[in-house]
Amino acid sequence: MKFESLSQTHQALLNKEVSAQEIVEHTFIDIESKEDRISAFITLNKEQALKEAAELDQKGDFTNFLSGLPVGIKDNIITKDLTTTAASKMLENFVPIYNATVVDKLKKSGALVAGKLNMDEFAMGSSTETSFFKITKNAWDQSKVPGGSSGGSASAVASREVLAALGSDTGGSIRQPASFNGVVGLKPTYGTVSRWGLIAFSSSLDQIGPITTNVEDNARLLEAIAGHDENDATSAFESTDYLSDLNKGVQGLRIGVITDYLEEGVMPEIVDSVKQAAAFFAKNGAVVDEVSLPNVHYAVPTYYIIASSEASSNLQRFDGIRYGYRTKQFHDLEELYTNTRSEGFGEEVKRRIMLGSFSLSAGFYDAYFKKAAQVRTLIARDFQRAFENYDLLIGPTTPTPAFGIGEKCEDPLQMYANDILTIPVNLAGLPAMSMPNGLVNGMPVGLQIIGNRFDEKTIYRLAKFYEAETNFDQQKPEIAR
Repeated sequence: MKFESLSQTHQALLNKEVSAQEIVEHTFIDIESKEDRISAFITLNKEQALKEAAELDQKGDFTNFLSGLPVGIKDNIITKDLTTTAASKMLENFVPIYNATVVDKLKKSGALVAGKLNMDEFAMGSSTETSFFKITKNAWDQSKVPGGSSGGSASAVASREVLAALGSDTGGSIRQPASFNGVVGLKPTYGTVSRWGLIAFSSSLDQIGPITTNVEDNARLLEAIAGHDENDATSAFESTDYLSDLNKGVQGLRIGVITDYLEEGVMPEIVDSVKQAAAFFAKNGAVVDEVSLPNVHYAVPTYYIIASSEASSNLQRFDGIRYGYRTKQFHDLEELYTNTRSEGFGEEVKRRIMLGSFSLSAGFYDAYFKKAAQVRTLIARDFQRAFENYDLLIGPTTPTPAFGIGEKCEDPLQMYANDILTIPVNLAGLPAMSMPNGLVNGMPVGLQIIGNRFDEKTIYRLAKFYEAETNFDQQKPEIAR
């Protein structure tokens, strides 16, 4: 029993070729046979998934697209009665008493939670090497990183441990690992998906989104989790129809190729892959031109000031008093706070808390945080002007394919620069997808498609056409064969 997509598995369930229980059993056989090489999961949910699958089989109704299908959940998304750690010692034994809104929506659709996926601690990282528990490996080459912070989600999907997963994207944390692993990952418009139950990193940037093996599955999974949530005041009331334009092709679409994304520092082979995609779209009836976003060059420092400032505020709650890790070595309250946070947080998290606290401190707020907020506005305006003339913008997702485990750990600035092509989208609150765009030196690279606010539908339209014509989604790692 070998399924390559949610759509294929759903059809088999409708045709009664397979039961939900059999799908779940096969999923966990797959996970158990691959985990020693991939290390994508922190916690498995086998017993509960089998129980829920048996109940679905008894009802016999699989009309809902996700009904009976196992989905992996990034471990910073709250799951009731299932350990949720954010890959941190601070939450090593934390068992939530409620579900995140996206998890409730998945369950309402009949989806089954396969388990919780590894990530960079508190979503702070670009390689899944900052996890307290383990280092996840790239599905294509286990000597390389899977990207981050949603590395476990992308690697699990690429290796076909599961066919779909949820990740979160603060500065590229869905798209970058999707690119490194050759799968489809979408960061929705800010507000499209509720953040209720997402352990906050940077509240003005975080978004939950889907990672899948193909474009149509991605759109269907987004439909299931999108929509307004009364528990999240930032969630939007926009339409959640992502399928109606899926097969319209590219005729007449206006596409801008971001020249600033093709400059020095981006591997020439990746630049060529984007130019080939642009030429392909033009050949098939799209209007393709070059566009410049001059202020995106300031995106990395802007992002790390804003994200770290918000993180320093959000992570204040982890103090050893209410829940989570508590130090055993303390004599007074101040020492309890200090030792708990020193022992409970990893180096990268502490680095960002200190950077954020400095940026917000008296005497430095105007020079750093306020200035970063102003530059963020300029970056958003660059995109706004571009979308007056174009329906979509394209460029590479990452400057290089996946790099080696341990290669950039000692140089935080080099690691931060790895997100240079994904960060601007989060600062502007826009939707963007990474989809497979072939191989460079035997490793996947991604095409990044950026849309206007709440226009995920047009992103899916272009992506579906490109996927059907190139069959890049059919390329998969040895471990998935």
